[in-house]
Amino acid sequence: MSRLNWQEVSPDGAKALFGVHHYVTRNTELPEQLIHLVFLRISQINGCAHCINIHSRDLGKTMPIEKIVLVPVWHEVRQLFSEQECAALAWAEEVTLLSETHASDAAYAAASSIFGDKDLVDLTIAIAAMNAFNRLGAPFRLPVSVTA
Repeated sequence: MSRLNWQEVSPDGAKALFGVHHYVTRNTELPEQLIHLVFLRISQINGCAHCINIHSRDLGKTMPIEKIVLVPVWHEVRQLFSEQECAALAWAEEVTLLSETHASDAAYAAASSIFGDKDLVDLTIAIAAMNAFNRLGAPFRLPVSVTA
């Protein structure tokens, strides 16, 4: 079944959402690799093939493939991830699964022990933005470009 191209149907909405993406990827103190790591994990949770493809490729430029493929099970291989990466991944899961976790006090305390106030807010904005992209990409089945 053919589905709408949300960016073409609502260019102003797309522009607004991409504005938030631009902010988190260009105007925060968060490392670019950390942002793409969080984007990948959120997209895996939400099942957005288009975004998983994009962020796996983005990470592949700076991160070994052996580490990228283990992102879904990062809890089991914490030694491969920095303390900051683990905190960001944990907070990303907590916020993405908000209806289940309710952003627990324990998770908030853990994230805020690693990230300063501004970075924690910016990280949470990044998480919210990727969840929004996933909630457009998955339902509208954005295509995945695969190279052989």
